[in-house]
Amino acid sequence: MLLHIVARGRIGRSAEAELVDRYLKRVNWPTRITELPDRGGKLPAIEPGTRIVMLDEKGEQPGSVDFANRLSGWRDTGVRETRFLIGAADGFDDSMRAQADWLIAFGRMTWPHLIARAMLAEQLWRATSILANHPYHREG
Repeated sequence: MLLHIVARGRIGRSAEAELVDRYLKRVNWPTRITELPDRGGKLPAIEPGTRIVMLDEKGEQPGSVDFANRLSGWRDTGVRETRFLIGAADGFDDSMRAQADWLIAFGRMTWPHLIARAMLAEQLWRATSILANHPYHREG
């Protein structure tokens, strides 16, 4: 299953970009990143069998194991792509939220989108390592 991050804003050459690269290189599932301008730009076409996950302040706050299990369940039922959407400074409106299969938040605090991208990349590495029984994740 493809793990596809679609993010508003350009990350460029930055410390956050290095973190994203570091973690996504460890993920043994296919990954892709699509960057869009802060406003406008066209989202890549959504193919059948795609799940949409939005990083949103109103989302659930799953633990890492729950996150891994959700990805595993989708993978095991034939989902071809899980697309993670990271919005610009104003996030998503209610009509966009209604299109998501899952809204998630990294806590109740607001995070800059570049840091949220790095945090997502780390959680994708963590989730796939949990599913592979790799010792990276330590629960409780």
